[in-house]
Amino acid sequence: MSSTHVESLSTAVPALEARRVVQVYRRAPIVVTHGRGTYLYDSEGREYLDLISGVGVASLGHANPELARIVAEQAGTLLHSSNLFFHPYQGQLADRLATMSGLDRTFFCNSGTEGMEACLKFARRYWYSAGEKGRTRVVALEGAFHGRTMGSLSVTADPHYRDPFAPLLADVTFVPANDVGAIEAAITADTAAIVLEGIQGEGGVRPLTPAFAAAVQAACDRSGALLICDEVQCGLGRTGHPFFFPVLGLRPQLVAIGKALGAGIPIGAALVAEDVARRIDFGDHGSTYGGNLLACRAGLYFVGQLLDGGLLAHVARVGAHLEARLLDLSRTHAMVRDVRGRGLMRGIDLDGPAAPVVDAARSRGLLVNGTARSVVRMLPPLTISEQEIDQAIDRLDAALAEVAGAPR
Repeated sequence: MSSTHVESLSTAVPALEARRVVQVYRRAPIVVTHGRGTYLYDSEGREYLDLISGVGVASLGHANPELARIVAEQAGTLLHSSNLFFHPYQGQLADRLATMSGLDRTFFCNSGTEGMEACLKFARRYWYSAGEKGRTRVVALEGAFHGRTMGSLSVTADPHYRDPFAPLLADVTFVPANDVGAIEAAITADTAAIVLEGIQGEGGVRPLTPAFAAAVQAACDRSGALLICDEVQCGLGRTGHPFFFPVLGLRPQLVAIGKALGAGIPIGAALVAEDVARRIDFGDHGSTYGGNLLACRAGLYFVGQLLDGGLLAHVARVGAHLEARLLDLSRTHAMVRDVRGRGLMRGIDLDGPAAPVVDAARSRGLLVNGTARSVVRMLPPLTISEQEIDQAIDRLDAALAEVAGAPR
């Protein structure tokens, strides 16, 4: 930074990144420097209500004082010891996750994408161990997003993400979400697994219907295909429930999680049913950083707040308030075609691109993001208050009015 010390951070940081960072992100033109609760602050001192929360990661808000204390304490004790040895926290967190999910075991990694990659590997291992080495076909849904590593990308539907990296894993079949007939035809005796999100996040905050979920479960029961649920975005309290798959009546053998679990500290996991875990052997998978002490302590604190600290009830209450305010917006603004989601995972589908509304909201101190081209997505911290929701919706209201009034 010495050559640019006279420049402000708002120009120096993007300039340095343009020279030195691989350009895979289209960043908004702000440089964030600190946060507190539901608010972020940039290098120019501007304050933003943050309804993105690091794309669902800052589950307890920014700079949570107790989480900061725990992280500092652990950093001063021991950060990492490798998976060659035991430490006190990995088993404790796995035990809490088993109680939450009903799945007996946990494999720890560093992100939701890695959790999905583990689920896909474990599904393959299951059928290999069962003596059905050719049973490798996976069914996934159109509109799905499961990550960007080669396995998770293989079950992600969008050609924009897939095509530059082909050929991907073979034997993946995509069917339309919520098409009961299509899923019943696709899941057969040669299907290894079906992978799905209970609410498609990147696909436009689109929940699966109960009828479709029932058809998936019935097809898995009939064929023996494993069910993999991707709860990276919709799990861990985001909808007002510990996980969303029981709400849909689904009984997965494998569940991928990430994002909210570390409240900002990188951690992901694959939750694994006992019958699948019995067919996984030493050395079948691993992660250098997976389940390290720092991440597990952060995860334990988050899960404690979720289950014991009243956070689930809070999300249910403020999530209903957010839904009511968004429905009010839909009645006020003709450009809003639909309001979707559960709890604090919400999207408004517009009759045009979401990007102008995202930009107009940011100029008013509100951070939201666009997905599926026309959807404004909101994933606020789970700790957001009703008053902060009201403030955010007032700003979104003004942003929608501005865009609606602009020449098209």
